[in-house]
Amino acid sequence: MRLYLASTSPARLALLRAAGIEPIVVPSHVDEPAAVAAAEAEHGPLSAGAMVQLLARLKAEAVRGTLDGEPIDGLILGGDSAFEIDGAIHGKPHLPEVARDRWLQQRGRTGVLHSGHWLIDHREGRENAAAGRTATASVTFADVTDTEIDAYVASGEPLEVAGAFTIDSLGGPFITAVEGDPSTVVGLSLSTLRELVRELGVEWTSLWNRGH
Repeated sequence: MRLYLASTSPARLALLRAAGIEPIVVPSHVDEPAAVAAAEAEHGPLSAGAMVQLLARLKAEAVRGTLDGEPIDGLILGGDSAFEIDGAIHGKPHLPEVARDRWLQQRGRTGVLHSGHWLIDHREGRENAAAGRTATASVTFADVTDTEIDAYVASGEPLEVAGAFTIDSLGGPFITAVEGDPSTVVGLSLSTLRELVRELGVEWTSLWNRGH
């Protein structure tokens, strides 16, 4: 059984590989701001959980069909993440000054990381069923110094990750506690993915295709 990952996130890829799965990476090219704006124009402001679930579904659906002329035969996974603190939803900061401001706001405090998942059963080259779920984990940050924040932002790592932090790289020492599935904070809850895989009638262990 093959898993197709509709994401170019290095963190999600590394997480799946560590869990014994070598997915086929298929970039989805979803215009995320436009998709969120369209949804909010129709339904009103989205919660963080609803937003990441919407984008996860759109990413998975965007790669249905064929890959390099061959039908996709397996499971397609879309994912998206956002960090919420003080009622504000934070995606990727992109700019150093934005990342720095967020760290000044969140140091010594706790926020919630939301990760959306959408899984499509695309066996035999067609969509047979789909299932999705949002996972959450609370993240508590150390009371890091201005010097540490400036050095972390200068590293470039926080610029392209939701909430401007990682748990599995340079940002790890700046996090004092995680409540929930830790992999949720990386951007993909492995326990949630396992539940979705089983909902679609597939054994989790049938996805293992890497040596240990």
